[in-house]
Amino acid sequence: MSEYIIEMLNITKSFPGIKANDDITLRLRKGEIHALLGENGAGKSTLMSVLFGLYQPDSGTILKDGAPVKISSPNDANALHIGMVHQHFKLVEVFTVLDNIILGAEKTRWGVLRKDEARRRVVELSERYGLKVDPDARIEDISVGMQQRVEILKMLYRDNEILIFDEPTAVLTPQEIDELMEVMRGFAREGKSILFITHKLAEIMKVADRCTVLRKGRLIGTVDIADTSREKLSRMMVGRDISFNVEKKESAPGEKVLEVEGLTVPSRLHKKNAVKNVSFTVRRGEIVCLAGIEGNGQTEFVQALTGLEKAGSGSIRLKGREMTDMPIRERSRLGMSHIPEDRHKFGLVLDFTLEENLVLQRYWEEQFQHCGHILRRPVREYAQRLIEQYDVRSGQGAQTIVRSMSGGNQQKAIIAREMDKEADLLVAVQPTRGLDVGAIEYIHRQIVAQRDAGKAVLLVSLELDEVMDVSDRILVMYEGEIVGEFDPRKVSVQELGLYMAGAKRDDKKEAV
Repeated sequence: MSEYIIEMLNITKSFPGIKANDDITLRLRKGEIHALLGENGAGKSTLMSVLFGLYQPDSGTILKDGAPVKISSPNDANALHIGMVHQHFKLVEVFTVLDNIILGAEKTRWGVLRKDEARRRVVELSERYGLKVDPDARIEDISVGMQQRVEILKMLYRDNEILIFDEPTAVLTPQEIDELMEVMRGFAREGKSILFITHKLAEIMKVADRCTVLRKGRLIGTVDIADTSREKLSRMMVGRDISFNVEKKESAPGEKVLEVEGLTVPSRLHKKNAVKNVSFTVRRGEIVCLAGIEGNGQTEFVQALTGLEKAGSGSIRLKGREMTDMPIRERSRLGMSHIPEDRHKFGLVLDFTLEENLVLQRYWEEQFQHCGHILRRPVREYAQRLIEQYDVRSGQGAQTIVRSMSGGNQQKAIIAREMDKEADLLVAVQPTRGLDVGAIEYIHRQIVAQRDAGKAVLLVSLELDEVMDVSDRILVMYEGEIVGEFDPRKVSVQELGLYMAGAKRDDKKEAV
């Protein structure tokens, strides 16, 4: 019997204009949690897609328990007990939780679907592994964290013993991340083997046994976590030392740019309001962070602020102008930039090219069009400048179809587009979600540079480190209300956490 349950030997995979995997070897032991680390576009997801049968390698061999195997499709992978939770979930939104879990693995008797038996098994698995879900809830009505539980239960329902997690914590709250880490440890104790793609070094240090590092499609090395450090892993990943501290001078707030007064936003899911009588201001030269646990009204607030949802009542003013009911394009022209929470739904047109996405909010300007016709050369030159400045990696440059790019590089494209606009207010929602440490360091510097250039920045983040390091002022939102306002230099993470969980409330707080 081989020491390794999976061996990927000398795997090479190319796409037009790019060699995503270049002679990579990775070995997974039975019962271990093995992290796969690398920059955005380093080839991590491609390598795991080869193992799961979504891509066929140009060359190389895959062994299962020491014997060569051919994995031509996800069905072949499932037959070998290999499962995968993708970075962007593969769920049918109008189906129920139960229907999604059994889809493709339905059990029938005389042609009739046996849902009762499937339901019992799903409930048993959810209770056994602490992955509580409502089998009858529709996917479109449950949180992102719950959707991930559904994806994990899909693997367990199929008796998978090799579990691939592609960026599993990118969309989770800190509490959900802790729960997932414990679930993964439980899987490993049972003898299941886990491949864990992540950019978050703290998570690797906390939960992984070994880590394989890729850079620009090539293997840098595999290390034992007990014998390494966060700094060493970051150097292996990006090829240089990374600063984990955000360097910024004291803020010097100027005139008011954003004024929110008494804003109320209805909820789509229930009769109560998602946002309740929220008031605050953001001034030039400051970064105000709206912090809170996911599902406490931040999403609805941002959608009302940016024009994606209608406010129930209240007022939003930008540079003194009322814009509560203003169309989205007019808000953009007035001076608002928006890095959205959901890059696929609100940030990109996935089947457009990279250059087309980079001018989505500016294509009507004189420099990019003439008499209603897009001027391709200025658009391409502009796109190439942003691609170089923000290190957006793509196989065919400005002409790459955005759908084919890695999630992190899609995020960098949105950030490049929104930060390059001549806007007075930058609304940045989870701006570093899915980015590697090198990109996070760069984006944090850019956000501070926007502040120092006299712009107002509203940051919405679930990452407590980001909240504490980047912001000048913190507003905590709980159940749709602002329950506390803090100076990050004077508040502890523990106290902030109590306000975020609703255990404390500053009744004397006044919006400023």
